[in-house]
Amino acid sequence: MRKSLIDAGPLIALFDRDDAYHQVIKKFLKQYEGQLITTWPVVTEVLHMLDFHVGAQIDFLRWLQRDSITIHSLCKESISSIIYMTEKYADLPMDFADATLLVTSETTGIRNIITIDSDFFVYRTIRKEMLCHIFIPD
Repeated sequence: MRKSLIDAGPLIALFDRDDAYHQVIKKFLKQYEGQLITTWPVVTEVLHMLDFHVGAQIDFLRWLQRDSITIHSLCKESISSIIYMTEKYADLPMDFADATLLVTSETTGIRNIITIDSDFFVYRTIRKEMLCHIFIPD
């Protein structure tokens, strides 16, 4: 089964009808066949950005509850990799959620990513591997 990491931006767009990417990500995810993987910091970022409407937050949480996505938990040993990534990309800057997605890519071998964040074209894993963007909106 195809596995892809998913960043906060597409998830926010999915649950915010006014987002410029709402329709395109909705269509993309309806056609996507595979497993979506994210991290708890990404979930936190999505909920924070959806704070304009509690209904959108609840819809997102219910979507999570239906196992629409797998939430990868990081171990304490991942912190050193997160620190390394955050220092390496301090000029962008890299946020915590982005760092956890790169570390998850490193530990799981998943190289596909669904994101609207152009910084992921710059980011590399610790092994200097680039992630493959499978969602390129027009």
